[in-house]
Amino acid sequence: MKKRLMALAMGLALASMSAVGVCAADYEMIVGHAQPEGNPRYVSMEKFAEDVEEKTEGAVHVTVYGNGQLGTEKEMLEQVVNGVVQGMRGGQFDFSPRLLMFTAPFLTQTRAQVTALLQSDLAKKVCAEAEESTGTVIINLCDAGGYRQFSNNNHPITKPDDLKGLKMRTNGMKTIDMTFQAMGASTVSVPYADLYMALKTGVADGQENPWVNVVGMKFYEVQKYFTAVNYQFHPDPFYVNATWWNSLPEEYRTIISECAAEMGEYNDQLIDENSEAAKEEIIASGAEVYEPTEEELQAFKDAAQPVYDQMVEEGICSEEEMQEMLDIVANAE
Repeated sequence: MKKRLMALAMGLALASMSAVGVCAADYEMIVGHAQPEGNPRYVSMEKFAEDVEEKTEGAVHVTVYGNGQLGTEKEMLEQVVNGVVQGMRGGQFDFSPRLLMFTAPFLTQTRAQVTALLQSDLAKKVCAEAEESTGTVIINLCDAGGYRQFSNNNHPITKPDDLKGLKMRTNGMKTIDMTFQAMGASTVSVPYADLYMALKTGVADGQENPWVNVVGMKFYEVQKYFTAVNYQFHPDPFYVNATWWNSLPEEYRTIISECAAEMGEYNDQLIDENSEAAKEEIIASGAEVYEPTEEELQAFKDAAQPVYDQMVEEGICSEEEMQEMLDIVANAE
């Protein structure tokens, strides 16, 4: 906590200096995220900061605090909503729950399908709703880390029944809870920064995350069995405080939006380049990675099917929007 407060104080000091003209920049943009150095989000955010500063000729200075220095993802989003910091990136949907529609289990199978969804008119509509409901603007929507996999410390997960009785960690996201519960597991909510210790001490038996996240946070040190199930991807919204955003000259908003789009493409490229290598690193660590057959994978998909009806029932999306997503995926090239 002391580390987080110190980092936040540093950011606020920078913003204050800018306001009184001590810094050369006309606008200070402080952005937080939860991923460690080397993760695609971390690397792509560093590129974003460099690009914005270069293309605005120093008029907008971006300071990025990664690795959860400013708090949990929920805490960082609250800071953005309250105008304490200007932005954050991460799969935090508490204030924009409609983004959960894109996390329907087994909705997509390829990068082209993910990209088609995140760049669709439906995604733009959902992002536009955020300003009215939260006072934030979502300036980019990319992939939060690639396809997500199951792991646990008890036994290999080769079929849905293997999840019965396991205590699986979630980040509080409804569709993760729904999916695990549909397969017979119980769930426990643990912040991302606390997950390693929760797995080590048995607070949770298992978890779900992309390969790159598992390596970045070294979860393979405290998890024995992994299953390459590719059950879900998460959108990675880049939230910016709407009041600050609308105070910028249009020229700078355009530049920042363009840099955010390039950042998103770079992020997804890094995920695709690093995912297989991350999986191999997990195997090399001594952990077991199970690759389901097509028939076994279909059993997981069948078990997760009730989640689609639950999503509609709980208002995450309408039946029409669910069908729209399925059509977008079916027509993706």
